[in-house]
Amino acid sequence: MQPPRYPRDMIGYGANPPDAAWPGGSRLAVQIVLNYEEGGENCVLHGDAASEAFLSEIVGAAQWPGQRHWNMESIYEYGSRAGFWRLHRLMQDMPITVYGVATALARSPDQLAAMKDAGWEIASHGLKWVEHKDMSEDEERAQIAEAIRLHSEVVGERPRGWYTGRCSENTVRLVAEEGGFAYVADTYADDLPYWVQTGGRDQLIVPYTLDCNDMRFATPQGFNAGDQFYSYLKDSFDALYAEGEAGAPKMLSIGLHCRLIGRPGRVMALKRFLDYVRGFSDVWFATRLQIAEHWATQHPPRRQPRPSQMDREVFVATYSGIFEHSAWIAERAYALELGPAHDTAGGLLNALTRMFRSATPEERLGVLTAHPDLAGKLAQAKRLTQESTSEQASAGLDALTDAERAAFTKLNQQYTDKFGFPFIIAVRDHDKASIQDAFQRRIDQSRDVEFAEACRQVERIAAFRLQDLLPS
Repeated sequence: MQPPRYPRDMIGYGANPPDAAWPGGSRLAVQIVLNYEEGGENCVLHGDAASEAFLSEIVGAAQWPGQRHWNMESIYEYGSRAGFWRLHRLMQDMPITVYGVATALARSPDQLAAMKDAGWEIASHGLKWVEHKDMSEDEERAQIAEAIRLHSEVVGERPRGWYTGRCSENTVRLVAEEGGFAYVADTYADDLPYWVQTGGRDQLIVPYTLDCNDMRFATPQGFNAGDQFYSYLKDSFDALYAEGEAGAPKMLSIGLHCRLIGRPGRVMALKRFLDYVRGFSDVWFATRLQIAEHWATQHPPRRQPRPSQMDREVFVATYSGIFEHSAWIAERAYALELGPAHDTAGGLLNALTRMFRSATPEERLGVLTAHPDLAGKLAQAKRLTQESTSEQASAGLDALTDAERAAFTKLNQQYTDKFGFPFIIAVRDHDKASIQDAFQRRIDQSRDVEFAEACRQVERIAAFRLQDLLPS
């Protein structure tokens, strides 16, 4: 029976994200998305069952089944009739990515021509601006294919980027499966692009944003005035720019909608922010496609061991030696709810040590007694495991003088006679002198205290061994 596996990636890049290496040594990449949805929203004219109810000036609106919602339609029309052109005048000289709903683009030929004249990237925002969560896989797959077909027909070339927005749990996999996208944006999980293995391929994800997004003008507890939007964008920029100065450049993604930020009472906040950011010479304004192509060149996908995806035989064979001669620990850990967070040295260590810590005292004693003496007879006979041989050599225990060897032999015997298990220490933390000092100090402790200390050292040794096999 397949043990439980947790598919969500809760670790990502962890404490040490990669250097983005943005062009020109930029401290931050700023990426602006203009969502073009007007004419692609829910509307009975479009064959939908009800009117639109999402992201408009009517906060909390409800759908009207079987009816046109004249007010809602006119709000969306404002985006195409007025808001778009206001934003086009403001940003036509900037590298912008348009998330274009295919049916909306088809109904707005002049706006589409202006996007192309400005050199903006036009990514796909799906066939229609509708929910996908209740679609069957076959229906959503067909909608993706039709979106690509219509986009290619209307724009003149197929889209290289994809963002559904109102997606299903299958969307990213289905888009990756299609095979023609440089990036997918249907996640909000990071400040940097990252690769996922899905849909039978390595798919680059360029995460999007819902916080640095004017959609919060149309949601409860969102932005009430332009100054709030400006302040939030500026604080986000300042925080990420500071991280870039500290050597960890990131990406700032900003989401805009023609019918929202395109209103006169809001657009000046966007202008003030753009003026502020243009004051920095080491910021890279880029389309999402430019970011994707840069990332694919600088950080191509790398295949590395994924313990959570191994079958039982391979998992146990690979990690049975992490705890000396104690394959049962790996066997038990395999049955845990493993996931991407356990595909790192620290994550898998947690799973293995859980099994060690929850074992009976007799089982843990068995792990301790499986360890060899330091510089003992097994070492002299070259019968240590490969891991133990390397570890003891790292502290110079393979090159002892006769006097040093005699001293270690005496200490080993005294220690084992008193505690009933060999002296265990993570030798990579020490040299010969500090190991001898620890020997002398620990031999005077009580058995309970020393048993606990020996178990801690076993876990420390396991940590070092995993670091040799997996990324941190």
